[in-house]
Amino acid sequence: MTASVSAHHPVLHLWQGEFIDDEEAGRRLAGLSETAGRILTRPLPTDVVLGACAVVSRDLGDPASALYGRLAGHLPADEAAAVLAELAGALTREALERKLRRELGGLRPERLTRPDARATVYEAWAPVGLLVHIAPGNASAVAPLSVVEGLLAGNLNVLKTSSSDSPLALGLLAAIGAADPSGLIAERVIALRFSSSRRAWLEALCGPADAIAVWGGEDAVRAAGELAPPGCRVVEWGHRISFAYLTGPAASDDGVLDALAEDVCQLEQQACSSPQVVYLDTEGADGTGELFAFAARFADRLAKASGARPASTSPGPAEQAEITTVQQLARLEQHLGLTRVFAAEDGSWRVLADTRSALDASPLYRTVWVKPLPRHAVTATLRPMRRYLQTAAIGGDRADVAALSRALFAAGVTRVTPVGSMLESYEGEPHDGVYALQRYSRRVSVRAADAGFRTVACLDDLVAPPVLPPAPDAPLLGKEGVQHALAALDPRHAHLYFRSGGSTGAPALSVFTCDDYDNQMRAAAHGLLTAGFDPARDRAANLFYCGGMYGSFISFFSILERLNATQLPIAAGPDHASVAEALVAHRADTVFGMPSYLWQLFHAEADRFRAHGGIRKVFYGGEHFTAEQRRVLTDDFGVEVIRSAAYGSTDLGPLGYQCASCDGSVHHVLTDLHSLEILDPNEDRPVAPGEPGRLVFTSLARAGQRLERYEIGDLGRAVPGPCACGSQVPRLELLGRYGDVVRVGTYFVNYRRIVRALEERLGYHGEAQLVVAPGGGRERLTVRLDEEYAPDPEAALAALTAEVAEIASARAEGLLSLAVQTVRRDAFERTATSGKLRTVIDVR
Repeated sequence: MTASVSAHHPVLHLWQGEFIDDEEAGRRLAGLSETAGRILTRPLPTDVVLGACAVVSRDLGDPASALYGRLAGHLPADEAAAVLAELAGALTREALERKLRRELGGLRPERLTRPDARATVYEAWAPVGLLVHIAPGNASAVAPLSVVEGLLAGNLNVLKTSSSDSPLALGLLAAIGAADPSGLIAERVIALRFSSSRRAWLEALCGPADAIAVWGGEDAVRAAGELAPPGCRVVEWGHRISFAYLTGPAASDDGVLDALAEDVCQLEQQACSSPQVVYLDTEGADGTGELFAFAARFADRLAKASGARPASTSPGPAEQAEITTVQQLARLEQHLGLTRVFAAEDGSWRVLADTRSALDASPLYRTVWVKPLPRHAVTATLRPMRRYLQTAAIGGDRADVAALSRALFAAGVTRVTPVGSMLESYEGEPHDGVYALQRYSRRVSVRAADAGFRTVACLDDLVAPPVLPPAPDAPLLGKEGVQHALAALDPRHAHLYFRSGGSTGAPALSVFTCDDYDNQMRAAAHGLLTAGFDPARDRAANLFYCGGMYGSFISFFSILERLNATQLPIAAGPDHASVAEALVAHRADTVFGMPSYLWQLFHAEADRFRAHGGIRKVFYGGEHFTAEQRRVLTDDFGVEVIRSAAYGSTDLGPLGYQCASCDGSVHHVLTDLHSLEILDPNEDRPVAPGEPGRLVFTSLARAGQRLERYEIGDLGRAVPGPCACGSQVPRLELLGRYGDVVRVGTYFVNYRRIVRALEERLGYHGEAQLVVAPGGGRERLTVRLDEEYAPDPEAALAALTAEVAEIASARAEGLLSLAVQTVRRDAFERTATSGKLRTVIDVR
């Protein structure tokens, strides 16, 4: 039977989102292996875990939230705030994203992608499988956070806590599962509270396990090893010993001793990183006398620190007996000249000086050994205890820290800190010398020989559509809102500054973290592979505009760099002859750039390019080539592939990519980075599938300037059905920008409709620009065309009047004056930063 959460009927167990009692848990345990086989066939995207944890983190940071109140009730009143704050900090998206980058190399480590884009070899981090967590009884935050690590690695997680533990872990894990609308998290979490004396349950738990993470002492680790089936990975998070090592100058510095005393008093040495021993570098020192003198001085500093910091917990009878025994043995050895004891009269602290260097564990509760250890003997002396060593605090200068760190690492130490911060940590720090996520994962690979895989960047895209979160419950965000929010952006999130090209208004500022930028460039690089760029064979020239904080050139430099591609970072420039000369001299066969610039370049150096005949691929961004322009590039210049390099914006970054089956302005959505809504052009509601509307993006992987429900200014529609390339990633067709529609003569005139009319009626394949101006009694619309492709303005005028009904009606009603003007190619107005053609110029 199931049980509800209440004070009168305490919940015993959590099983895949459901609270159950002992009888039901026992029944389900018998089928645990079958449950694992069923659940693990479905992948768990890391973004699902990040999103759910972020929701819970926000609630834990709010003392007024219902979740905070429930979980605080499971903790001692004096510990609740600190424990919940620790959990809230650990579950933030920023902290977990940093963990993923550090430990598994990126935000989507579960995806089978190509670590070297030149080869069709795919690698990913896969879950180890059924992961059992045996939690300690003395650290309430450890159990749920260990399960979160298991979730980030995609495992089915079974947590075992003591029957005497509070339901904190169960309540927190249930909340994380409830925050995931997909249900993928809930089905991967089982949390059981029972005594270790229930051997049958332990065997049922560990029998089908692929890995067991065990927290605790040697007895707990040994028991887990006995229960582990053959081939099961046992991840030991056992007790460790930490110490301080002081050089002569540091040992004589009262500030260093005060800091060390704080490390001793904090948490009563209950943490693995608490100092239990203080080693003195006695290389060339006086020996015993100096050792005992230091111990006396340190005892004075420890007395002072201990008096200022009341003990947070007291030793029990067993612990007190051990302290007494160790202290009395040390007193007895004083008569042999081996030891010296300095202790508080009230028993609150003790310093035990010992002339023997061998590492001894302390009985804790402010009990510290002081021992000599010349630096030349560090490794040999400590190495026998290497499996127990964790943190060493070094007191010394820079050279001491560098040299001693190496010696200590050789001895088995995994962590070196300054004196006074032994218990502190940083986000992403390894634990006991390893990354937990790697221990909870397997590295898997696929080697594909078929040439068709060259355009497959990720094997997962061929399997199933991506799991995407629902649209945020937030208002729509426009460009003004984005610019306003920048004023309050945390400097920690402001590493890279870019400005837009300003083709549709004043240039806007966008800010990224370095991690965000790297993640976006890697995602765009995968899209470029799908578009047909081959880094193993293509020689690419980057001809995007550069400078003025404009991002296109820099971004594609980064994208090509991450693809390990051959590239010529030339940049767009007015000297077309020198650019063409460089392309020919360095055998470039692929060019990247804005269509308007590439169109100018090909025509300005037409004879050279026709004679060369070596440009096989054109990848463009920011604008689109018309169908007629594509025909000219193919027929006149021998270009074989003309494809979008990426669909993106300066503020959001890369948004989409093309494949060989994406015609015109159709793109796959970069769902690794964004989710997409398509809203009605006039109302804030979703359009019917396949209908055109406003494109609204939400960034899924961005630490600082997170843009939720950002209305980018583009129109588009979802493309239904599977793509011929085999990818399950959703597609959209771009239908232009809001700015492509201008109101003139009381009618709305679409720029793209005008271009299409010229193409279909006249076969025109040059550029077109609209200029809207006021007039005496009617407004003036001037259509500028390239004189090379539109020698007869009157024919163009007749085509527009015949094909564009809005223009015909406005002229007939006397509301619009229409003119067609043929100009040289270099007379078109372009944005200074990006070189984009200004499609509509409104001077009213």
